[in-house]
Amino acid sequence: MTFLYPLVLVAAALVTAAVIAGYVVLQRRRTAALTAAGFGVLTAGGSRRAGLRRHLPYVLLLAALPILLVGLARPQAEIAVPRVSGTVVLAFDVSNSMSANDVTPTRLAAAQSAATGFVEEQPDTVDVGVLVFGEQALLTQAPTDDHAAALAAIGRLSASGGTSLGQGILVALGTITGKPVSLPAEGAAPPDLGYWPSATIVVFSDGQETGGPDVEAAAELAAAAGVRIQTVGIGTAQGATVEVDGYQLGTALDETLLTAVAQTTGGAYHPAGDAAALADTTRSIDLRLTTEKEPVELTAPFAGAALLLLLAGALLSLRWHGRIV
Repeated sequence: MTFLYPLVLVAAALVTAAVIAGYVVLQRRRTAALTAAGFGVLTAGGSRRAGLRRHLPYVLLLAALPILLVGLARPQAEIAVPRVSGTVVLAFDVSNSMSANDVTPTRLAAAQSAATGFVEEQPDTVDVGVLVFGEQALLTQAPTDDHAAALAAIGRLSASGGTSLGQGILVALGTITGKPVSLPAEGAAPPDLGYWPSATIVVFSDGQETGGPDVEAAAELAAAAGVRIQTVGIGTAQGATVEVDGYQLGTALDETLLTAVAQTTGGAYHPAGDAAALADTTRSIDLRLTTEKEPVELTAPFAGAALLLLLAGALLSLRWHGRIV
């Protein structure tokens, strides 16, 4: 516990000691005066009852004084407050397959709409970053509590090229850890990325992988670093065709890969067959619940306790002596 005005505690101690000393002196003089006047006590039981009635109201009133004075010192305590906090990197598949229209108006447009709603619902304790991946991956907005900047980055997305989900995960890990991340050579030990339990990667993709670093190996690196990956499937199992350089290419949602990536890190795969379902899906994404210590002022509880003691002392005095103090 800390105090905003600690010097008030010194004053509280001095005032309380002075009042108690004054009360003791007063009671001794009163007792001496009664003895000199010839008033005696008939029984020990009667003496105890009389002493209780005489002293208890004053004891309650005196006890209220230091509590009230301590309250004036503005006591504060830190309590752990649960809150959604940490870093979220939104990783968008921007390959050609995301221009398919089996989710209206297109897979990418539906993902942008759902991600926008997701960002708007996050408290300012969550830093949001935006990353795009096709054949390569690029961080377009570093994690920030300026959610307007993240929304602007989401609005600039466009589809082209192939897909490397593994590269997207590695760049997202690099963003979280603050250093470049790559898969270790065969037989080599994995890199030590530290432990980042408050970080989450949310992948928006149709799961159509066309090359690049091994996806599941990248997911294992994330799991070792304590980073959870949540995957959101964009598209349908029936799929659609997209035109690339004059060719018609078939593309369909690969739920198996997206599920495996999420489960490797302790995350979950969130299927979405249409834009409306996709918006509901992003609301169910589980971010980390952390606790942060916040100072809470305790002046009111101290004042409340002092007032209760004052009230109790006043009522007892009124009942037993017919007057307040």
